[in-house]
Amino acid sequence: MKKKIKYPVYVKFPGKLLIVGFGSIGQGVLPLILRHIGLDKKKISIITADNLGRDVARKEGIPFKIQPLTKDNYQEVLDQYLGKGDFLLNLSVDVSSIALMEYCRERDILYLDTVVEPWLGGYTDPSLSITERSNYGLRETMLAAKKSFGKGPTAVSTHGANPGIVSHFLKRALLNIARDTGLKTKKPKARAEWGALMRKLAVKVVHIAEYDSQVSEKPKKIGRFENTWSVSGFHSEGICQPCEMGWGTHEKHFPKNGHRHKSGCGAAIYLDQPGARTLVRTWTPEHGNFLGRAVTHNESVSIADYFTVRKGRKTIFRPTVHYAYRSCDASILSIEECFGKNSELQKEQYILMDDITKGMDELGVLLMGHKKGAYWYGSQLTIGQTRKLAPYQNATGLQVTAGVLGGMVWAIEHPREGVVEADEMDHERVMEVIEPYLGTMKGAYTEWTPLEGREALFPEDIDKSDPWQFKNILFS
Repeated sequence: MKKKIKYPVYVKFPGKLLIVGFGSIGQGVLPLILRHIGLDKKKISIITADNLGRDVARKEGIPFKIQPLTKDNYQEVLDQYLGKGDFLLNLSVDVSSIALMEYCRERDILYLDTVVEPWLGGYTDPSLSITERSNYGLRETMLAAKKSFGKGPTAVSTHGANPGIVSHFLKRALLNIARDTGLKTKKPKARAEWGALMRKLAVKVVHIAEYDSQVSEKPKKIGRFENTWSVSGFHSEGICQPCEMGWGTHEKHFPKNGHRHKSGCGAAIYLDQPGARTLVRTWTPEHGNFLGRAVTHNESVSIADYFTVRKGRKTIFRPTVHYAYRSCDASILSIEECFGKNSELQKEQYILMDDITKGMDELGVLLMGHKKGAYWYGSQLTIGQTRKLAPYQNATGLQVTAGVLGGMVWAIEHPREGVVEADEMDHERVMEVIEPYLGTMKGAYTEWTPLEGREALFPEDIDKSDPWQFKNILFS
């Protein structure tokens, strides 16, 4: 007889929990919530826009209802499930995060999401400006809500894997570099202290460097978009939204098709092209150097903003920050196929799960420009480890669901913080919750730079005076 594992309960929660959206992340996080948050199972409900996950909900004994949220009905629907002191876990698509945050604030309800999501059409409406449908613009709506709401029920914004846990990886990485370079420093407690530490270490660039090597036993089906996480989510951020990045003060060459935003925090720029078409050079310990895609993500903006150092109104330090994503093989073929059809999403969509035979998701932060060159710190999680750790997910999903769990625990422990991002949270407390689900946590230094092996066959337009410029990292 298999011995039952006793899991630690990190926090107790007396209220009700409503999960909105029950795709791969909702299905994966449910058993983690049941393991690690002390709450009455009878107080959990699931509402969603489609039939995905019904079997998982039934197996776990949680009520499941197809009840899509719209601009016109969301308050009426949510009132059926939630009241003061409850928790809304928003894992939906095409539902406004800001609208749900405002709803929760007015009724004293805790909240967490993994992306600042607009209402249906918010990524594709041609009447919207690029800024309005960018992650920079969506984040600005969140920051406006944060300022307006002030202190109140905690609403954790964008806390999955990335955005989310990579912000906690980054703080650990900075402390590790400080230790290894002999820089004596106390653990920073405030935003200004973290920015000062990054500046003192001379970190110029941060990549969220990820390589997904999970493969299925079956070849990709023609006419179907296959991925290891949300297909609609990847299509939105990789193909419909512009390439975005935090823009560092060390940069000497502004991209020819780059643009600054006319309002807001000013921490990021965007290119007149989608991130899935923007190839960048990056590095991870398992795979060495490779080409990733600079897909837009909230953390590219929030990290650059959080670590900005100002003197009066002048910005004197900011790192360049962007995602550098090498998605799984089937996903890369799907992207090629999608672009060939004028970026229209394939009608058939599929999440690789039980048919994955091998591979890992290697997700971390690559910090470049300091005394030791470059340093990667993050999670190496194989599909084999994943299947031993938790049901209903692959390696990519578990990194996200662990982040959701960690954010929920933190929110319950800090219920009156208002709207917060991952960068503002206690990184070690969140790491304590999520680390058991992340496989091998690895830190590795490398002498690699984006100039390595260049111009062997053809001349290139590069600037050898400083290898860590975006101009040198960009492939096309």
